[in-house]
Amino acid sequence: MRVVVGSTNPTKVEGTKLAFEQFFDNVEVIGKSVSSDVSPQPFNDDTIRGAINRALRSYSKDFDFSVGIEAGLFSLKKSITGFIDFQVAVVYNGKRMSIGFGPGFEFPPRVVEEALKGREVGDVMEEITGIENIGERMGAVHYLTRGVISRIELTRIAVTMALIPWINKDLYDL
Repeated sequence: MRVVVGSTNPTKVEGTKLAFEQFFDNVEVIGKSVSSDVSPQPFNDDTIRGAINRALRSYSKDFDFSVGIEAGLFSLKKSITGFIDFQVAVVYNGKRMSIGFGPGFEFPPRVVEEALKGREVGDVMEEITGIENIGERMGAVHYLTRGVISRIELTRIAVTMALIPWINKDLYDL
């Protein structure tokens, strides 16, 4: 099975590979640089739109599936900061798509305040942690969970959720 991810971020490529390998044999996953056509720090529906755009723009008939992944902040009134970060995954086969979310978490208030001013959460987390390219290495979630959850694992879970219809085709009329 050949899969293309609409990103060259190693955490997204590896997380996607781990997700597909849970259900399919002989999985090859490659990353492809495509535009999400949303803000570098998306909020709410733009996060979903970014993941969809990445899946659609990376797909070609050379692949069985394409995957778009986008992390963004979603409004949630009862949270500490008013926002929860979710990673959204879209799996596309050239005809139909499915969407899944990874577990959500809150960034520290300072990070959200800066994101609302137009900065990317990754840039702010780099300043806080001193870890360069944190989003392409272990992810901010790894730092915030003290090493318990990595961005690869967050991606694996989001892609796994998006794969549910594909591994249960009879239940979804696929």
